[in-house]
Amino acid sequence: MYRHSLAGCCFLVKNVSKLSSLYKATINSSTFMLSHVMQMHPRSYKAAAGECVWSPCNTLLWHGSNVVGCGDALSKWARARYMSNTSIELKPDSDVVRFNIGEPPGKTGTSKKGKKKIKRVKMSRKAKLNELRFYRLKAKKKMTSPNPEVRIRYKLEKAKRKEEWLIEKLRKFDIPKAPAEVYDPEILTEEEKFYLKRTGEKKKNYVPVGRRGVFGGVVLNMHLHWKKHETVKVVCKPCKVGQVYEYAEELARLSKGIVIDIRPNNTIIFYRGKNYVQPQVMSPPDTLSKSKALEKYRYEQSLEHTSQFIEKLEKELEEYHKHLAQYRKQKENQP
Repeated sequence: MYRHSLAGCCFLVKNVSKLSSLYKATINSSTFMLSHVMQMHPRSYKAAAGECVWSPCNTLLWHGSNVVGCGDALSKWARARYMSNTSIELKPDSDVVRFNIGEPPGKTGTSKKGKKKIKRVKMSRKAKLNELRFYRLKAKKKMTSPNPEVRIRYKLEKAKRKEEWLIEKLRKFDIPKAPAEVYDPEILTEEEKFYLKRTGEKKKNYVPVGRRGVFGGVVLNMHLHWKKHETVKVVCKPCKVGQVYEYAEELARLSKGIVIDIRPNNTIIFYRGKNYVQPQVMSPPDTLSKSKALEKYRYEQSLEHTSQFIEKLEKELEEYHKHLAQYRKQKENQP
């Protein structure tokens, strides 16, 4: 099969070479493709032969016994194809030889179909500097404007943009809470609560909750403390008004401890429970790390100050409008 197909290919090239000089481009492509066919292994060609596109040219090649008849038919067919402005090509696509009968490659080409990528226009360093200078001068004009409304509005827009940016940053630190485990809460009598409260107050050791708030390290310290003690004292400093209750609820959920008492000096006393077993993972996975908690705190602090600044600017703008309206009224009332 391989020998017949090669003989047919050689015969095809010999016949095509007799065509006119206008047809030489196709001959060159055919001879170039034939050299690729000669270098192919017989096994790979056998695998490719079953995948060839069937055409009148292929029918001529597979009948090796009628070689003379093929020559006449090929010459007639070639003249007819030449008149219809078409060509023959041998394409070794992915190590498979194919006979292509269609329009010349100069017209259609072998361009891959797909979306054209829009090239970004690269700005030069000078153009970038000029653009930055333009925005800087524009901002300076607004800052030094004689009209106070322009100055206030510029600051307000800038502060609001910063507020949106900070909110987007803080969204990255929102960790989905793990589903709460179902467990029977231990019921303690008033005497037991009083005893545990007194015991917890006497202890000198404590777990601090600082500016980072509740994170994995706080829960880890609580479990390490419960290794030798029944109760643990958690001191929250600095702490806003009412924030200590939020901390108590969050720590009770994460550590599975029982809140015994919340002192006025922002101190929480936790009891580990009667049937306490130290978990294998003492730092819960749905908590932030120490560095991430500090980063979150900084963004929260910045957001708080930015919100206060926005409120201040809005009040200033409102007062300016009131003053302007009052001044216009006085001017109208004057004779």
